[in-house]
This record gives sequence, C-alpha cells and structure tokens, in this order.
Amino acid sequence: MLVFDRQNTTVRNCAIFAKSFLRRMQFTLIQKDTKSSARAAVIKTDHSEIETPVFMPVGTVGTVKGIHFRDLKEDVKTQIILGNTYHLYLRPGARIIEQAGGLHKFTGWDGTMLTDSGGYQVYSLTHRRKLNAEGVLFQSHIDGSRHHFTPENVIDTQRSIGADIMMAFDECTPYPCDYEYAKNSLDITHHWLARCMQHYSETEPIHGYSQCLFPIVQGSTFSDLRKKSAETIASYQAGGNAIGGLSVGEPHEMMYEITDLVCNILPKDKPRYLMGVGTPENILESIALGIDMFDCVMPTRNGRNGMLFTKNGIINIKNKKWEDDFSPVDNQGNSFVDKQYSRAYLRHLFSAHEMLGGMICSLHNLSFYRWLVSEARKHILTGNFIDWKKLMVKKIRQRL
Repeated sequence: MLVFDRQNTTVRNCAIFAKSFLRRMQFTLIQKDTKSSARAAVIKTDHSEIETPVFMPVGTVGTVKGIHFRDLKEDVKTQIILGNTYHLYLRPGARIIEQAGGLHKFTGWDGTMLTDSGGYQVYSLTHRRKLNAEGVLFQSHIDGSRHHFTPENVIDTQRSIGADIMMAFDECTPYPCDYEYAKNSLDITHHWLARCMQHYSETEPIHGYSQCLFPIVQGSTFSDLRKKSAETIASYQAGGNAIGGLSVGEPHEMMYEITDLVCNILPKDKPRYLMGVGTPENILESIALGIDMFDCVMPTRNGRNGMLFTKNGIINIKNKKWEDDFSPVDNQGNSFVDKQYSRAYLRHLFSAHEMLGGMICSLHNLSFYRWLVSEARKHILTGNFIDWKKLMVKKIRQRL
C-alpha cells in the first residue's frame, strides 16, 4: 500500500508556467463531426505538421522494430514516432544522446518525436521497484543496476533526448486495483505533475527547438478519480493532454466510458492523446469520443507474429489456407506491400523462418493504421464519419 501525505496535493495553476506555454507547439482545429465528438485538426511542431487523428508508431529505443525510417516516411507517410525515456535512459543513455545532438540526430529521424516518461515501464517492474512521493527506485531489467527516477530528472532526461513532445512522470495503476490504492496513486501522480511542470518551466530546451509537456490523466477505472484528475490536468492549460492507465486489461466498454468522461472535461482547443491504444476498432471508437492521438505496439508486434490487419478483417498469414493464395495481402489496399507481395509469399517467409516476413507484415500493418486514421479524418471532413465508422468496425473486427 502506498503512503502519501495529502497535505500538499492541491495543484497550482500558476503564472510561472505561462512562459513555457508560449513556446509550445500549435494545435489548429479544422472541423468537428456533427454526430459525434470526432475532430480533424493539425498539430505543428518545429519538425513537422501532423494531421489528426494520428497513429504514432512506437520506436521504443530509437527504432520502430524491423522498419527503416525511409519506409516510414515514404510508404507509411509517418510524421511522428515515439521513443521511451526509460529504455533510452538505460541504453544508450541520455549523455550519449545529448552528445549526438538529441534523438533526431542520433537516429536520423527528421519528423516529430514524442517520449513517454517511463512511468508505464516502471509500473511493469512491480517486483523491481519501490515507489513513494519522492520518486521511484528501480532495478534495470537489463543488468539489475539500481536507478532513481524523480519528476525533475525525468524532465532533464527528456530535455537531453530532445523529444518535441514530452510526457509528465506518472504512475500507471494496475487493473484491477482497489479504490484506496488508486486514490493514493493519483495523489502521487498529481504531486509529481506539479513538480514536473515547475521544473519544465525552470529549464530550457537544449537542442535548438521547442519542447511541449503533456500531463497525464490517471485514476484507474473509478469515475470520480478520473473526473478529479481530468479537472486537475485541465487547470494547467498545457499544450496538450494525455489519458493513461487504460488498455491494461479492463473491458473495452469501460475504457470507452472513461475516455468519454475525460474528453468532456479536457480542453477542446488542445490535442488529446490516448496512450497505448490499441486495436483498429478501439481507435475508431475513441476517435468518435474526441481522441486525436494514438500509439500502440500492436501493428508491429502482431506483424512480427504473422497477424495482418486489412480493410476486410484480420489475417493469420501462417495458416495453411494462404499457401496458394497469390492475391495481395489486402485486396482493397494500395500500399507498397499490397502492390508488391502476395499472401502465399508471406506465408512462405514465415514457414521458412525468414525475418523478412515479419518486417513486411509490420510495414503493412503500419500502413493500414495510417490509412485507417487518414480515412477517418476524410470522413470527418466530409460529414459522414459515424456511418463510415459503423461499417468499418464490422469489417475490421472479423477473422478471415
């Protein structure tokens, strides 16, 4: 059980943060759907313009597994990817990345980058960490070495990494958890947030371009805690806001209810980022609730294991039924993969244990996710998003 002194948990919405917010990215709302909360917008950072809704490929350690940046830019047409503070801090280390001139120069990626704070990874180290109001003591999953994360040094690490969008340090509660644990955890997350914002306002970017800090709404599956957290996060008037602690095992309907509740509280003139979500169906339903930004390892992880997402449903390419199917992966697709490779060839690659199979499937899935959110945007702009969404959800959830 976490123990936390609630004496100083009131979050201040102070003028000292105003200077930092003047340096933030730009968010321009283009159009809102008339039958739902879905919206189309543009996010502009110093590295790229991003049309929303957007899906962000996960590049945990400075690479999207099995995918060249060239393919991300040319085929997937990605403008933003993720890195992870926890993993990059451990390897190669913030000092190396800072010496290289930041993660953009270190990796060669010239689009926008977002870094998670490492809170989710610390959450996953249940038996390797000790958490209190000051921060988290944890052991590296690589070599067992001991480290200490605080709100302040997590901001410093993200300054060194140089992401355009940084995330505040938080605790992601497990599912299920009891109410008292969730309440105490939320108090700590809000306490850490105040310190993150304070330190953010007192430090400057070190790589010559602006950095924006997103707070994260927590509160497990308890509506009153989520409401409290969303109101607290909204009071900071940050450049954007995130929703964390979902897609960790709770029923999908519960996730949608919480997302809807939170989106109705968070500012309408700032981007909303639903962290770690999810399946194509999850993404469409969450767009309808007002979410602008998504990330998930699913397209690449599932691709490496032979699962393909298409406009007509899900394919397990390892199944024998595809052995002599020489049609494209997606009969209605027009990506590089759809034009170049057949289902039979991809099945052969997996049967032969060739790594190229996982690479091609990962690229296909990322292209599909990109198509899905781009198509959602198109239908928001043309005014028939809800009708299109209902049709697409039925198609994409079926197994072929």
